[in-house]
Parts: sequence; structure tokens; C-alpha cells
Amino acid sequence: MLSSPDLSFSRILPKDVFNQLGELLLSMAQAVGSAALVLTEAVLARIMSKSEWQKQKFTLVVSEQFSALLVGNQEENLGMCVAGSFPDLENVSLPQGENGIEREFIPLTEDATLYASLTFNSQAIASFISQLKDLFVDDSHTYQHLERYQLIPSLNDATLQGKFTLLLLEYLLPLPNQSFTSDRNFNHVYTCQSVEDALKKQICQERLLNQVTNQIRKSQDLQVIMATAIAQVREFLQLDRLVIYKIEESRVNTQESTLALSSQSLHNWQQYTGCIVYEARATNAIPSVFSSQEKDGFLPPFPCWEKYRQGFTLAVDDVEKTYVLSECLLNFFRRTKVRAKLAAPIIYEEKLWGLLIANQCHDSHHWTESEINLLNSIAEQLAIAIYQSELMRSLTEEKQTLEHRVIERTIALREALIAAEAASRLKSEFLATISHELLTPLTYVIGMSSTLLRWPIGELSQRQRDYLQTIHDSGEHLLEMINDILDLSQIEAGKAVLNISEFSLTNIAQRTVESLQEKAISEQIQFKLDLQIDPQRDRFNADVSRLEQILWNLSSNAIKFTPEGGNVTLRLWVEDDNAIFQLEDTGIGITEEQLPLLFEKFQQLDTPLRRRYEGTGVGLALTKQLIELHRGRIEVESTVNIGSIFTVYIPQQPISVRS
Repeated sequence: MLSSPDLSFSRILPKDVFNQLGELLLSMAQAVGSAALVLTEAVLARIMSKSEWQKQKFTLVVSEQFSALLVGNQEENLGMCVAGSFPDLENVSLPQGENGIEREFIPLTEDATLYASLTFNSQAIASFISQLKDLFVDDSHTYQHLERYQLIPSLNDATLQGKFTLLLLEYLLPLPNQSFTSDRNFNHVYTCQSVEDALKKQICQERLLNQVTNQIRKSQDLQVIMATAIAQVREFLQLDRLVIYKIEESRVNTQESTLALSSQSLHNWQQYTGCIVYEARATNAIPSVFSSQEKDGFLPPFPCWEKYRQGFTLAVDDVEKTYVLSECLLNFFRRTKVRAKLAAPIIYEEKLWGLLIANQCHDSHHWTESEINLLNSIAEQLAIAIYQSELMRSLTEEKQTLEHRVIERTIALREALIAAEAASRLKSEFLATISHELLTPLTYVIGMSSTLLRWPIGELSQRQRDYLQTIHDSGEHLLEMINDILDLSQIEAGKAVLNISEFSLTNIAQRTVESLQEKAISEQIQFKLDLQIDPQRDRFNADVSRLEQILWNLSSNAIKFTPEGGNVTLRLWVEDDNAIFQLEDTGIGITEEQLPLLFEKFQQLDTPLRRRYEGTGVGLALTKQLIELHRGRIEVESTVNIGSIFTVYIPQQPISVRS
């Protein structure tokens, strides 16, 4: 019988009996009055402690009239817990806690057993309070309160001690007619039923988690996902209130903040602000905290945020017990009607985005392992939804930026194209104007020199006649170039018109060879015609004068760039509806780098060859334009010092077309 205030005992108890002993101690504290301090393991929920404390449950009552300490440890961890009789408690080295070590929530199953120890020894109680005090920061209110209560424990009042002893015997003595076998059978049935209920609840939780996951996959609207998820989870867990708190952070760098905080608390500290952004309530009678800032509840203590960042989950079964030494926080929770609280971190890209917070508003609530796991899983899914939303937002912004740049670039290119077309048009008009102005005096030069050349010998000396011939030939050459420039300008200005008629392909090929045969002979070059055409397909529709101009330009160019003793061949055949002309020479050839510039206006060979071979670079450009005017094409194959092959494809032209 417990009659001495120093008497202690230890024994293995079911969890529910242990909890009843704790409730018994609470009732004793209420009998003592407001002067009694009551603490449970819930006071450790806001701090980080070592694993030994995580597996321990306790109820501590301290007052001048009655003090008691009840400690319980899971049976499988007895080796790390208090062993033997409880009077040795003061000699046991309990784990020293320190801020910065995460305290995980390790719940006990309903049918678990505990190694329970109860003592009224004042020294043991004071030693426990001392070690509990060291878990908190030395400048905190909790530390200071515990330091004061450490001096209070003394001998208990005999009347109160006797009252507690009688109540204790009722809980510890076995009931009459209760056998060990029947107790085992009852426990077996109860355990089976508990397992079945747990499995059903687990299935429902998995179904709920799948619903939230599918919602995230189907929708890209973060607001819809958040609102739907917290509504479903609140209803499933039968919560009074479930909210999402979004956090924003900024560095504390003001002088006032530095003075207000200790150097230890300020180290690497970031001030966090934010507000409730989503809320689900059981009824309208539950007060709303939507859009409100929870300043008192979320700023101090500072280490709490680093814990959340590392994945810590805060489980508070009863704020009245957990925050009994924090009047500020306790008043805040009373104002917002929070009695039990469970907060899971929402971590996005290794940053603390916010918290998923469950509240029970009217009664305390023991948060089970399944509830904690579910809330953590939902928080992880919400983090995925946030990442998905941010990714889509970023992609949308990049798309809009790219579209804006494309529009700007398109406008710039359009303006540049218009400017280039205008410049080209002005250049063509200028060339056409200048060419027309040159034609009149050039006609006089050619005509008068031709007239003088017809004068009988005797009136002009041979030297004078040579001069006149040079003037006449130069004028003819200049007239040829001016006509090419005029033709090119008209084509570029869209003023060129094809005069389509029917003619013989063989005839124009023969006329081209005949007109240049004298020049080829003077250059000691063999110029021949290779006709590969079916006589029945000799008739063709095109602009005959333009086609002769094409053949003459290509042929004269081949002769000009073929050394003495070389060969130039003009081939002709018809394939499908295309007349194909091919000029092959054994000339100097064209380098691969020069091929892209071959048909550009005013492009000539390199400087040493330019002095040797005359020309303005207009002939091939005009030739290509005339071919394209017929909707044809030209191809070039060339090898340096071996020769070149120009192949022209001219399609059959409709006789009515004027373009």
C-alpha cells in the first residue's frame, strides 16, 4: 500500500490503463487548484529531441501540496529505459535534448503495452524537470518556468496522497472472476477487430489519395486542386477545419530586429510571413481564419521553421497541455478556436512553400499514425501540384515572350523587306533611266561610225578607219550591256512580258551556233550542235526571242571561258513537256565557293581573271531571270580546269499566257 510519499513502483501496463493513470493525476491536479503545473509529452511537440524522448510518454504534476511523475516507455525498448524500481530514477541519465535535432511523432497502437513507472519522490521529480528544462533554449519562457518549478517539489500532503492511493488501487487491482485465459481470448478478438478496422481505414485512405492524385493529373488549375483536396481530406478525417498556409520569407536585417533577438536566435534566421490561402470547415459555426495572418502562431520559435524545412510534422493533441507555459500562443489558439493541431510541411523545390494544417476546435484529439501519414501524403501531392502549376506558368510566360519576340522580329523583317524591295526598285528604276539616257548618244556614235566606215578608201586613211572600227565595236558592246541592264530592270520591276508563239527548237539551236561560230573560230574553239530531239516533238511554245537570248548568253559565256583548242557543245532534247538545252565546255571551271554567286547581278570572277575576261556580270543574272520568267530552272555542274555543264529546263508554255 502506498503510504509513504517517497514510495515508487514499476510494472508493465496496457496503454489504456497508463492513460487512465495519467487522467487520474490530472484529476488530482484539478483538486489542488490553479497552483499546480501539469505537463505531458505534448510539451515536446514543438521542439526537436533525441530518439529516447520520442518513445517516452509522461505526465508530470508539480505543486506545493502534491507532486507526482508518471513515465511510460514502449515495452520493446526497455533496455534504453528506466529499469528496476523507480527510487533509482534520480540516478538514471535521461537523454539530453538540444535544438536542431528533429523530434518525430511515434504513436502507439491502441493495444500496445508500456513499461510504466510512478514516483512521488521529490528529488526524482526535480531531476526529471531539470533534464526536461535542458531541452529548451535557455532564454525561452518555457526554460524559465521549468527552472522555477524545479524548486517546488516536496513531501506530499498526507490527505491528498491517501486519496490518490485509494484511486490508484481501483485501477491496478484485477477485477473479480477475471481469468488470464478469458483475458487473452478477449484481447485476441479485440486485436482482430482492430486489425480489420485499420485495414478498412487504410483502403479508404489509399482511395482518397488516388482521387487527389488523379485530380492533379487531370487539372492544371491550382485553385481547383487545392480547394478540392482539402475539402475531401477534411471530410474523410472528420476535421473541424483544414487550411493551407502559404509562407513568404525575407531576411531580417534591421537594427531593431537585431536588438530584439539574441545572437543565437538570429543566426541564419529568415523572417517568415504569410497567410491562410485555402480553408475547409465542417460547419459555418467553426470560425473562419481565411486570409488571416497567424503571426503569433508561426513566427517564434525560430528553429521550428528549419524543422519544417527538413520534413518535420507537428502533432499537438491538446494545445492546453502543449502550450501551458506559452501564454501568448495559448491565447492565440483560444481566439481562433484551436484545441488540437496537426501541421504537415508543403516542400517545393527544397523550399518550405507552406503548411497543411488540420484543426479540431472543440475537444482534444489524439493524432494517429495513419492520420499523420495521410496528411503528409496529401502535402506531398499538393507540392507536386504546385510544381506543375509553376512549370505551366513558366512555360506560358516563355511562350508569350517568344510569341512577342517572333512578332517583333516578323515586323522588323517585313520592314527590312519592304525597305530592300523599295531600294531594289529605286535601283532598277535608276538603271533603267540611265540606260535610256545613254541609248540616244550611243545610237549616234554607232550610226555615225558605221557611216564613216562605208566611205570609200582614200577619203580616210587606214589608221582613221581602224579608229572608227574600234569606236563602232565598243559602241556595239556597250549597247549590248545596256540592253541587258534594261531587260533585267524590267523583269525585276515585273514589267517584262513574254510573247508566246510556236517555233522550231532545232532552228533556234542552229541559229545560235551559226551566230557564234565565227567568234568560236577566232578563239580557236570547236563549237558544235548535238541534236537529240525527236522531229515530231520539235514544235514548241515559248518566247522565241527570249529563248534565243538565253542560248546566246550561255553559249558566248562558254566560249569566252574556254581556252584555245577547247570544245563547246550545245545539246537539245525534249523530255515530257520540257525543252532541255545543255551547254558543255572544257573551260576553266568554277570553284565550289563561287557557284552560289554565279547568277548574282554584277558578280565576276576573281581579280586576276577579271582583267583577262571582259564582262559586267549581268549576262548570267539576266539568263536566270528569263528562265524563271518561263517558270523553268537552270542547273550547273563544274570542275576547276576541267569544264562546266549548264542545263536549262524550259516547260511548254500555254499559247494564251501573257506574263
